[in-house]
Amino acid sequence: MGHAIVEMFQNAPTWAIYLVIFVVSMLPLIELRGAIPIAYLFREVGIALNMPLVYVIIILGNMLPVPFIFFFARKVLEWGADKKVIGKFFTFCLQKGHKGGEKLKEKAGNGLLVALLLFVGIPVPGTGAWTGTLAASILDMDFKSSVIAVILGVLLAGIIMSLVSLFSVALI
Repeated sequence: MGHAIVEMFQNAPTWAIYLVIFVVSMLPLIELRGAIPIAYLFREVGIALNMPLVYVIIILGNMLPVPFIFFFARKVLEWGADKKVIGKFFTFCLQKGHKGGEKLKEKAGNGLLVALLLFVGIPVPGTGAWTGTLAASILDMDFKSSVIAVILGVLLAGIIMSLVSLFSVALI
């Protein structure tokens, strides 16, 4: 997918490439974990991007949905869980968030915020700002503390993904 995005926007103005990276970082499941490698792919094809600026743009894009997820996603998912067309998907999302939250709670004990930070920060499939925020909402965690844990997790994931992307590109 990343290569297709790079091919599609390779000749676009630089501001449009920054916008693409921003939008990709907001997408569920892809988030920062996909946006950073895409930024490095753009650099590989000769697009001069300011990587510290890219990092800031990606962090902002990844964090933008967090308050909406925290305050509204659970309500929307609960509302739609019994609807004919969307019910299965919404139920899946609720179960995923609940399961992730319970697993987090079970392992963390009193260190729930640190566990949330690590859950968001270690870039493996099914974790990230979207899932972590949904889990925090389902667990009725405090908004401010949850956002701090999520943003620190996003920063950690950004560092990890930057290093992985940098070394991956160096190996090519």
